[in-house]
Amino acid sequence: MAHSARCPDLTTYWNRNAAKCEPCKLKPGYEVTPNCGYDDYGGRHESPFKKCLGNTFNDGSRALCEPCTPCPPGYKLVRPCNPTTDNHCQEQRSGTTEVATTKPATSVHVSAFVNKTPTIATDPLTVTIPSTQNSETPANSAVLWTVPLAVLISITLVLLSVCIIYIKRKRGLYIDCQHSVLTYRRRSSFINEGFSPLPAPACKNDLEIMLSPEILSEPLPTVLNNLDVLEELVILLDPDSNVVKTTKHLASLCSFPSTWITYTYSMKDTKSPLKAMLEGVTSKHPDWTVGHLAKLLRQIERNDAIAVLAQLRPR
Repeated sequence: MAHSARCPDLTTYWNRNAAKCEPCKLKPGYEVTPNCGYDDYGGRHESPFKKCLGNTFNDGSRALCEPCTPCPPGYKLVRPCNPTTDNHCQEQRSGTTEVATTKPATSVHVSAFVNKTPTIATDPLTVTIPSTQNSETPANSAVLWTVPLAVLISITLVLLSVCIIYIKRKRGLYIDCQHSVLTYRRRSSFINEGFSPLPAPACKNDLEIMLSPEILSEPLPTVLNNLDVLEELVILLDPDSNVVKTTKHLASLCSFPSTWITYTYSMKDTKSPLKAMLEGVTSKHPDWTVGHLAKLLRQIERNDAIAVLAQLRPR
């Protein structure tokens, strides 16, 4: 759904300073949202990017994700498509015996076959000798089967180990969630002044899935120092809303009184309430980390803000 009436091209937004439509920024693995999420008055309605869906990709050279291209006839898939790269294919050789040298067999990117006849690139370091036998000897056959079998066994063992680690981690997260050290003490003045904080939702166990342990352990000032992340959080959390919870609810969980919240929002035009709250929390709790903020965002059910924290880069 378009957010701008002046820019019919959904990959552009209205720049009020320049008084013209300008292209959205590009990001590998993502596509831009309609009008970069902006309306004609500078208001932000959604994040400027969203991840490419399954079987689509964007290498950062275009605004929208494109479908992954299937391998052409006579070629096999050697590296599947991911959010930033198209499928990579390799020629299927038949009727010849290949002698490998220091370079691997020729790999062909599937994009080279779109809308034109495929061409076969010959590797100068690969010598192809015509096969002179109609069938393989038993010794050669055993060698050919041994390597794939060893690889299959190795992959199976790795997957089994990953499953065991995942189950143990999930069980550990559940116990940690029940005995969380992050507790909050409400000030009596805050409760008496009429601001009733919403109750915390049921505990969730997926913070370590959404954010890496390195990000969760970063000091809270990291959020204040990353201007891009801070700006997106301000856009998401500062506006007053009757639909989702905002900075007001976040401040209530940190025991800020309602008088402080009211004053901070009255000064919203000069300073962001979220930034003021983060500075206050950092001053009162210098040992807090990004993980503490993520748990608070989980309590007010703002997964969109937690996703923004994933853009932080550990030191």
